[in-house]
Amino acid sequence: MRIVQLIDSLETGGAEKMAVSYANALSAEIPYSGLIATRKEGVLQKEIASGVPYLFANRTSVLDFKALWRTRAFLKEHDVSIAHAHSSSFFFAVLLKMICPSLKIVWHDHYGYSDFVSERKNKRLLQWASFFFYRIIAVNEKLKNWSQKELHCKKVKYLPNFVSVVHNESGIALKGTEGKRILCLANLRPQKNHLLLLEVAKNIKNSHPDWTFHLVGKDFKDAYSEQLQKQIHASELQHTVFLYGSVAEVDVVIQQAEIGILTSISEGLPVSLLEYGYFGLPVVATAVGEIPTVINGANGILIPEGEAGSFTEALLQLIADPVKRTEIGTALQKDIKQHYIKESVVQDYLNFISNGN
Repeated sequence: MRIVQLIDSLETGGAEKMAVSYANALSAEIPYSGLIATRKEGVLQKEIASGVPYLFANRTSVLDFKALWRTRAFLKEHDVSIAHAHSSSFFFAVLLKMICPSLKIVWHDHYGYSDFVSERKNKRLLQWASFFFYRIIAVNEKLKNWSQKELHCKKVKYLPNFVSVVHNESGIALKGTEGKRILCLANLRPQKNHLLLLEVAKNIKNSHPDWTFHLVGKDFKDAYSEQLQKQIHASELQHTVFLYGSVAEVDVVIQQAEIGILTSISEGLPVSLLEYGYFGLPVVATAVGEIPTVINGANGILIPEGEAGSFTEALLQLIADPVKRTEIGTALQKDIKQHYIKESVVQDYLNFISNGN
């Protein structure tokens, strides 16, 4: 097999990380594994393995024929047979198939609002595109069931995301006091519900003012970002909550934190959760998307979505009990390294691509 990963950008994000992770992991398993970023490059570019051929298509519009022909030339040069399109890159993949009829398209659904998938806005476009799909991969069972019901390609499989961490010797230094940092690794999007995080941070500040919250993820400089900034100031959290933007060296960041959190209203299967666990970080997260299949009472704490009081209480338990932090962090690390690393996913992926099983 000769497979190329197709992704719109290389900014930090779950789909983006998985595109790079698949390209890197497959390079040791198949004759050819490449990566194409269609619209934008980003910090994840430095994580592409040296043996993975890479193209930036520089697509500037919906129908950018120069980008299409540039990509077509790359596919032909490397004799690519399968384009593994992540998230919204499926449309560009379909356009490529129209000029490369033998190209097979695997679509990887990372939809973050999986708890509200019935309200999906691009449903009709996906239904049309799915006539051209060879296989569909979903990051949780809800998305798998939706594709089987709504789309025309019926070869659909749930495959969990896997963690593939690039170890860095240096990176950004987090603010605050060592041993008293709480990390949220998530882009600044409404589905991540950072407003709940700020409510929790205000509660924690009242009893433990030396504990701080660290928000690492892309800032889109939009209305949601502005709302967060205003709330931070209104709640006088300037010295409690810190924003860093996109960071490639997630291993360095995670190892400076004591607790990892996710306050989302919806998820697919968040890569950040797997990264927390890989490094043994104890986790408090909302019970949305595929998170409850990863987190249980023994390896982390699940909170009903939107419950700031319960989330605060869970954090207070962990703040007060370093032994429990170690116990649940170690348990999660064991589970992640058993079920959510490339060795446990890639062979299932290759079997599915080859024979649909």
